[in-house]
Amino acid sequence: MQWETVIGLEVHVQLATRSKIFSGASTAFGAEPNSQACAVDLGLPGVLPVLNEAAVAMAVKFGLAINAEIPEISVFDRKNYFYPDLPKGYQTSQMYSPIVGPGEVEITLDDGATKQIGVHHAHLEEDAGKSLHEDFHGMTGIDLNRAGTPLMEIVSQPDMRSAKEAAAYLKAIHAIVTYLGISDGNMAEGSMRCDVNVSVRPEGQERFGTRAEIKNVNSFRFVERAINFEKERQIELLEDGGVVEQETRLFDPELDETRSMRTKEEANDYRYFPCPDLLPVVLDQAYIDHQRRSLPELPAEKRARFQDELGLSAYDAGILSSSRAMADYFEVVKDVCGDAKQAANWVQGELSGALNRENLSIEQSPVAARQLGGLVSRVVDDTINGKAAKEVFQALWNGEGDSADDIIDAKGLEQVTDTGAIEAMIDQVIADNPAQVTQYQEADDAKRGKMIGYFVGQVMKASRGTANPQQVNALLKEKLDQA
Repeated sequence: MQWETVIGLEVHVQLATRSKIFSGASTAFGAEPNSQACAVDLGLPGVLPVLNEAAVAMAVKFGLAINAEIPEISVFDRKNYFYPDLPKGYQTSQMYSPIVGPGEVEITLDDGATKQIGVHHAHLEEDAGKSLHEDFHGMTGIDLNRAGTPLMEIVSQPDMRSAKEAAAYLKAIHAIVTYLGISDGNMAEGSMRCDVNVSVRPEGQERFGTRAEIKNVNSFRFVERAINFEKERQIELLEDGGVVEQETRLFDPELDETRSMRTKEEANDYRYFPCPDLLPVVLDQAYIDHQRRSLPELPAEKRARFQDELGLSAYDAGILSSSRAMADYFEVVKDVCGDAKQAANWVQGELSGALNRENLSIEQSPVAARQLGGLVSRVVDDTINGKAAKEVFQALWNGEGDSADDIIDAKGLEQVTDTGAIEAMIDQVIADNPAQVTQYQEADDAKRGKMIGYFVGQVMKASRGTANPQQVNALLKEKLDQA
């Protein structure tokens, strides 16, 4: 039997407000445990929540960015359940009237194909605290700093059919929220995480299978691995005559497997009811239009501009627009050097390779965008050749100079383009290698094309890599053919 995988994601995005969603307590990451939880966050008697307007604006901007419906009225509800790190015994969320209605996100797959993934809705809610299980001698510690931190939960339609589609969707959401500036998207710090719903069904069947929900997956790679394991687990179970139970599971990246956490609750298990302390949120058209005017250029728009105005390929434009930091870096390099294609080659090639080797993000690059732009400028105007450019890049990476020009001058890397100087070096190489010259003259054209590389190497060695390779090739061929 052939099986089809059905996937939906619930993405939790921590919004980049300075204070919490219903209190003035700080949301700064990394503070001492329980130093940023105030009376409102703890739900102590006599306190009332006050909605953070910045969180509302951020949610509306996201909705506009995915062409979603923005309802005039949204309502907060209480979701009642008990966890040790949920100090109030309920979570203030939006169950029935969320702030963002249906929308869609376009994903791009590895083969360049695109697909629209539906977004069912996005709602605002407060985060819970955090249970810490390490270094407590068998006990669990509770840190309530995160309690009350504003979250936007983005609930997709079950439109994804593979782990790669799910990862592409998560990357697209990450790009949108970081472009908007409404979240830093730092998955390692928990600023963005997702619950993955996975089910399988026989191909051609319309009815969905029973799903398992994999909680709190916090990397693109783990999402793919968790889905692939869970898909195979469910297929094997069904083919052996078993039944898939609706449950919550956890992904263990060390064992590369999911394991059961608890039987899945239904919505009515949480006893939702309207929050009596918060009024409905009413958004008029003027407010929505104001937020629309504040939207930046979004990933899809930037990708299209890179192709249409800069002449980049769809692949290059997709890579360079994949994150706001990458796009901003590239645009500075391009503006400094004046050559979009060369800028794209260097950002995706030498720079990205070095960042990957050192496990650094582009924001952590030791080579500033203006520095790389200055280096690429010297490649474009033929001041240095490709080999020298790589040497200059490494020197910039190592902090050996403030600019490419400084390093070129200090190391004497400026390209030799003086025809007379290059001819003198060629004459000397020909004189020093009579046997190789004879072999070249006796060879046919096909072999000569391969043999000339030896002479080019000798000339480049004599020039310490500074001779213009194109001139060297042309002059060498002319002189060897006449020798």
